[in-house]
Amino acid sequence: MLVPFALWVTLFLGLVISGMEMGTVTLRATVLERALDQTVREIRLGTGTIYDHGSIKTKICDNAGILPNCSENLRLEMVKLDLRNWQEPPDAVDCVDHSEPVAPVVTFEYGRDNELMFLRACFKFKPFSPTTGLGQALTTDSEGYTAITSTSAFVQEPS
Repeated sequence: MLVPFALWVTLFLGLVISGMEMGTVTLRATVLERALDQTVREIRLGTGTIYDHGSIKTKICDNAGILPNCSENLRLEMVKLDLRNWQEPPDAVDCVDHSEPVAPVVTFEYGRDNELMFLRACFKFKPFSPTTGLGQALTTDSEGYTAITSTSAFVQEPS
């Protein structure tokens, strides 16, 4: 009776921990997506505020209150897209590298009137159960961080 109990408890705990990990990842991805959408909406409305890299990052982190250490673990990339000479936005996502002391700012171009802008946010976090279930299946870097990304595009409205 003890052996089947031990086997079933192990399986059940693995499922519970994987479910909690999936819920955490899903919640963080949803919060990042919503925070980016809210920030881009404010930029798109053209309230007269001049945004730069730091203010957009701060606004996203303010809108995403549950992301741990958001300002240190969030990386933004914004590039201009030309509709007449279309080229796909870069596929490579450059997130914060925790093995380096200072992460340089990636491409960040503020658009002019009527320009299509592509904004990508990448957030890195450590899974709470990296050695069991879903936490073990997540792709991590050398420091044990997993990345989630969110993208948005908008047209810079004229003043």
